[in-house]
Amino acid sequence: MKKIVIATKNQGKLREMRAAFCEFPVEVLSLAEVGKFPEPVEDGTTFAENARIKAGFYHEQTGMACVADDSGLEVAVLDGAPGVHSARFSGFHADDATNNAKLLQELERVGAEESPADYRCALVYIGEDGQEILTEGRCDGVIRKTPKGRNGFGYDPYFYVGEKTIAEMSLEEKDKISHRGEALHKMAEKLRDVYGRQG
Repeated sequence: MKKIVIATKNQGKLREMRAAFCEFPVEVLSLAEVGKFPEPVEDGTTFAENARIKAGFYHEQTGMACVADDSGLEVAVLDGAPGVHSARFSGFHADDATNNAKLLQELERVGAEESPADYRCALVYIGEDGQEILTEGRCDGVIRKTPKGRNGFGYDPYFYVGEKTIAEMSLEEKDKISHRGEALHKMAEKLRDVYGRQG
C-alpha cells in the first residue's frame, strides 16, 4: 500500500488530515511513525512558502509522498499579526497557552476588545515522483478576548464565527467552515486523480 507522510507533530492537524484522506487506498503516517528527523528552517514569508519548505524537506528525508501545511491567524488590528509566526508567536518554546496569552496582551496594547480576523491555510503535497500540488483555504471571523469551548486547538477558543467559537464546534462543523477544511477538501479533490478511491 502506498504511504503519505503528514509533516506535522500537531495531533489536532493530524486527526483532521487522516479524516480527509481516509477515502484513498493509502496508509497515512505521522512523522513520529516514520522516524526522528531534524526540523526544517521555515523562513518563508507566506504560508505557501513555508508549507512547500516542510513538504519538500520531509519528502527528501523519507523518500515518501508528503503533505505539509502552514496555517495561522491574521488579526486586523494587529496589522495581520501573528500571520506566518502564529505557531511561535510567544517565542521559540511557544504553546497554545503562551500564544493565546500573547494575543490577549497585543489586543490590550492596542486597546481592542475584538477585531476582524481570518485563519489562513496553505497545504502542499509532494508525491514520491516529486509532483507538487498546492491548495489554500481561508476562514473569516472575529477575535474576542473571551474564550469559549474546549474543542479545537491553537487560537480556536478566541476565534468566533457568528456567536460560536471554533473551539465550540464539532470536528464535522469545523471541517465545513475552517481554513484547513477548505484546503483539505480541495487537496482531496486533486488527490483523487493521483490515488483513486478505496475498493
